Formats: sequence, structure tokens, C-alpha cells
Amino acid sequence: MRPYEIVIIFDAGLDEAVIRSNIDRVTEHVRTRGGTIGAVDRWGKRSFAYELAHRHEGYYVLVEVTAEPEALSEVDRMLTLSDEVLRHKVIRQGGKKGRRERATPAPAEATPAS
Repeated sequence: MRPYEIVIIFDAGLDEAVIRSNIDRVTEHVRTRGGTIGAVDRWGKRSFAYELAHRHEGYYVLVEVTAEPEALSEVDRMLTLSDEVLRHKVIRQGGKKGRRERATPAPAEATPAS
């Protein structure tokens, strides 16, 4: 199981019930695949830095999830196909697995001056 964050940007014109049902659909999918849901942080409406799909603002939601990669690939597919979602991003958290850690050199020993 790996920790992930899912950032979802919904159309700001949607009803709160539609946004909630989409979030519930994502969380239920993760739970049925054996994952756990952490915090669901609703950031609310935010203005975009540039126009996105002919819109100037969106409704942002951050969902923290711990699940297997296969469950998150299906969530990614679901969000891609959803008409209510303008953009989304699935981010894997805190892993140095697969990266090489740089060895730190040992401190130089002081040598007496001759």
C-alpha cells in the first residue's frame, strides 16, 4: 500500500451535491479495492491563473489515499472520463523507493600541521 494525494478540479458551476457524489464515488472505489481514505480537504472555489476549458474558476478538492497502484490507475481513468472534472492529478507521496540515495562523504579528519 502506498500513500497518494489526488487533486481534483471540478467545474465551479456545479451543484454541491454533484461534487459530493463524485468524491464519494472515488472514495468508495478506493475502499472496495482495499485502500483507506485519509483527509478529504475541500478548498472551494479558486480563480485560475489562465482560462481552462473556457472557465475562469474551479472547485478544488484534495483527497489523501493509501492504496495499491492498480486501484489508483482505475481512479485516474474514472476522473479522466468524468465530464464534471476539469483537471485532476494523482501524486504518489513520500517515496524514496527506486531512487538512489547519494552517499554523504565522511567528515575529514583533522591532521596536525607539521
